Amino acid sequence: MGFGDTAKKIQTLADTAEQMYGRLKALRTEVDATKQTVDETSERVQSLESELAEQRALLEAIGDELDVDTETVIDNADISGGGAATDEEAEAQPADNAASNTDAADDTDTADDSTAPSETSG
Repeated sequence: MGFGDTAKKIQTLADTAEQMYGRLKALRTEVDATKQTVDETSERVQSLESELAEQRALLEAIGDELDVDTETVIDNADISGGGAATDEEAEAQPADNAASNTDAADDTDTADDSTAPSETSG
């Protein structure tokens, strides 16, 4: 009878080991997938940081060309760590900027028309 109990204990131990091996294998697969996701995310972040640096350089060059003090603009900007407070604000800001730019362009066109010599008087 001692052998029957021992065999039963060994079988239970083998079943438990097999279950643990299955869990370990699943965990290893999950860790590998997580590692791949982290690597891909890291590559995206590096790409975005590079693009951001390029855009910043372009904006600073444009600001210098237009005699805009970019440091003052950045200091005066309402920049929080999380971006715009709401999605509605984020959508409204570009629309407001586009409207003011359109108004300025209309004023410029009107001023150019009134000071330009007439082509028909030639």
